[in-house]
Amino acid sequence: MKKKVLAIVLVMIMILGLTACGSSESGTNEEGNQTSNGNTTSEDNTSSDSEADTDEHVVITYMVTGDKPDGDKAARLDEMLEELNGILTEKVNAELEIYYIGWTDYLSNYNLTLAQMDGSVDLVGTASDWLDAWPNAKNGAFLELSEDMLKTYAPQTWESVSEDHWELCKYNGEIYLMPENNYAQWTNHGYVYRLDWAKEAGLENGVHSWEDMTEYFKYVKENYPDVIPWDSDGTHYAQMANGWIASHSDFVAVDGIASGALWGGTKDDLFTIMTPAYTETEMMVEYAKLMKEWDEIGVWKTDVLNNTASSNRDDFRIGRVGAEQHHTQTWTDLCSATEANTIYKDDPDAEAGFFYFGEEAQNVVALSITHGAMAVSAASENPERALMVYDLLRNDPECYKLLCYGIEGVSYEINDEGLRTTPDGYNSDIDNINGMTNWWWGRNDDLEIKDASRNWEAIDAMYAEYDKIKIDYPYGQFVPEVDDIQGKIQNVNEVYTNYTKQISFGKYPGTAEEIVAEMQAALKQAGIEDVTAALQVQFDTLYK
Repeated sequence: MKKKVLAIVLVMIMILGLTACGSSESGTNEEGNQTSNGNTTSEDNTSSDSEADTDEHVVITYMVTGDKPDGDKAARLDEMLEELNGILTEKVNAELEIYYIGWTDYLSNYNLTLAQMDGSVDLVGTASDWLDAWPNAKNGAFLELSEDMLKTYAPQTWESVSEDHWELCKYNGEIYLMPENNYAQWTNHGYVYRLDWAKEAGLENGVHSWEDMTEYFKYVKENYPDVIPWDSDGTHYAQMANGWIASHSDFVAVDGIASGALWGGTKDDLFTIMTPAYTETEMMVEYAKLMKEWDEIGVWKTDVLNNTASSNRDDFRIGRVGAEQHHTQTWTDLCSATEANTIYKDDPDAEAGFFYFGEEAQNVVALSITHGAMAVSAASENPERALMVYDLLRNDPECYKLLCYGIEGVSYEINDEGLRTTPDGYNSDIDNINGMTNWWWGRNDDLEIKDASRNWEAIDAMYAEYDKIKIDYPYGQFVPEVDDIQGKIQNVNEVYTNYTKQISFGKYPGTAEEIVAEMQAALKQAGIEDVTAALQVQFDTLYK
């Protein structure tokens, strides 16, 4: 109810803001190309046919999620910004200021800041799957970005994004987002495990299935008595269930409807809505049986559902546990001989493999290019200059390095191999600029400097494997209308959460068949069929 009331308040605020600022009339022609009457949401936001007037020095405020640095961290950030702003001033007579939305209650504060429409922010880091990009575009918080505007004020960005990718940045035929389309990032989940131990267990090629994972856990339990196979904190139930489904079907989930990723299509029928946990009984029964077996093996602690004190990832780094469940990006750290990963110093044979969910079915979905994207606030007083600044931050090597890595010689160095290292005296608590600017909306592999501490041989091989089998996320422009079904979505998600907690850790009474049947009956009672039908109507309108 609180979320619904907040949404209503936001919409009312945005409508009032738009009434004051004016509106635009635009659409698409018969070929689906953008058409416009040339108006924008503000009289000040109309100059897209000529060069921007840069005579006046302006401050461009970049809004980002993250806690504001203080103390020595803030001082280090200010040093970087001083150098960066000297370059921005020289090139476009502007400077950058960062406005932080702290992590506590971040989404509500993020949306409220945008809804104020007071011109306090210009560039807005956003995302279609976790930062309400499309609802904010729909409600008028973001500026429509015409092709002429982008070509004129962000020409390098315009050229670097393909026509197909620009299409994924449109809502109702208009571009609202600049995507992070040229950055290799894999957040698909799986199990990081000790590859050297798997080889000891007879899995010479590593773990490549849930059955292999079972054999690995058995071996660790029996041969390393001081090691917990996986010290889960009991919060991984949804990812485990999602991983099992991805590994045993061609299901593709729609992001953002419910935390359980319940609804979606299949690779051969993307636009017919279904829920495997509800319809694929045999598959879910096999999952419940395997998780009961893992519980009996002793994969996790007996009080796993209350194990809130787990430090599993840190324990993996030092060899106290046999697995960590997270995404590929985390594995790229854990498989590398960083200072924190002492297993590689203590044991020269140590290796960390990665069993990714979906491997058996070759079912991997690439991260949406709007998982990280940049928008311009509709209330920005300097939208053209904001685009010019963004174009430099994303594409100018000097600006990019400062924003992402800091001052060379202070926050990073480059070795003879062209890889990024840390200088003597480097303190990650103070000198890690990347952890302060949170530039997740315009990273660019053409300008990235690889971290020398990473195991790039293993990482590049994994990425190449993904690239061979992945499909692009197909639902990037789907904005579900959920007001009429939100209550049922919440009920279904609550039911699913309650049952997957039991099933995913083998802590259920009776048989696997009984618990799955009970779950499916409860899902039906909660309204899953009604939600599926309503979503299907929306899919049919958008995609068929």
